[in-house]
Amino acid sequence: MMAPQRPHGPAMDPASLSVQEIGEFGLIDRLRNLLPYGAPSVLVGIGDDVAVLRTEAGRLLLATCDCQIEGVHFTLPAVPAYLLGRRAAAVNLSDMAAMGGTPLWALVSLMVPESTPVSLVEEIYRGFGEALSRFGAVVVGGNTARHPDRVVIDVTLLGEGDPDRVILRSGARVGDLIIVTGTLGASRAGLECLAADLSGVDEPLRSAAVHRHWAPEPRLAEGRLLAASGRVRAMIDVSDGLMGDLGHLCRASGVGAVLYADAVPVDPACDAVARTVGRDPLEWALYGGEDYELLAAVDPGGLADITQAFQEARVSPCRVIGRIVPREEGLRCVRSDGTAVAGPDRAWDHFRKEAS
Repeated sequence: MMAPQRPHGPAMDPASLSVQEIGEFGLIDRLRNLLPYGAPSVLVGIGDDVAVLRTEAGRLLLATCDCQIEGVHFTLPAVPAYLLGRRAAAVNLSDMAAMGGTPLWALVSLMVPESTPVSLVEEIYRGFGEALSRFGAVVVGGNTARHPDRVVIDVTLLGEGDPDRVILRSGARVGDLIIVTGTLGASRAGLECLAADLSGVDEPLRSAAVHRHWAPEPRLAEGRLLAASGRVRAMIDVSDGLMGDLGHLCRASGVGAVLYADAVPVDPACDAVARTVGRDPLEWALYGGEDYELLAAVDPGGLADITQAFQEARVSPCRVIGRIVPREEGLRCVRSDGTAVAGPDRAWDHFRKEAS
């Protein structure tokens, strides 16, 4: 738990200092001022051994965690520190969105080498705090520690949900429609742009792809609308790839699925970048991952109401991209003429070596 303590001695300029020079407690004191930490539900927050939080009667407590590791999820200085902080918040907020929940409290632990500039750490926390503030969540504690050779950001996010509206992965039924929010493949395109000099791609599309990779937009409003409809039977966020995450949902629900290739919303940036490097845009949309859109199985009778609610709220559009089928039919993606364009799901797996 972070415990603020002011450093002794004259004022120091963090732009020219490392975390070793300012010390753990001097760093914590600076970071506290960058984070949203006050809320009526927080009885005791940053500064004690344990946070004390007030929950509403009749509400469910939701919890998720995720981490961002240098050399695995990002490289420095390729990603701006501010966007890294936003990303660390967004991937957790997206999990909360997939449950139809409301994010409230976060605990963030940071590990850095002792030579890390204070200014870099401050930018990470500024991005993290601003991302949380957009959705009404606050930081209630955390930890700082030394790491021998890389930056690690570990986040636990807590929130609340209505007992009648929390959406799991496991409720899909045969005959349900499969819908997805937004567009897909832009994050994979952004990763490609970061790895190579793609002068043939229009700059606005290249910038959009890189931004989607480093600063995904958690679909919290969309998640709550879907949960409130009462017509969503299962939901998951698209972090491991559309086919992979649909596979997770199908396995949890004991069903199969068919996707309509022509209905998959390929992002314009994905289309442009993929074609520039000679890759299939649909492949990136299906398997690229880290788009953080919402994928849901919905009662066909509720589609019109869901579509209207999205239009009235002016949020990211959702569209039908497939249907739930019996388990024995498996998981596949087909074109309008019935020919298959994708095989079994292939989700991102941290412990499996991926082919390029």
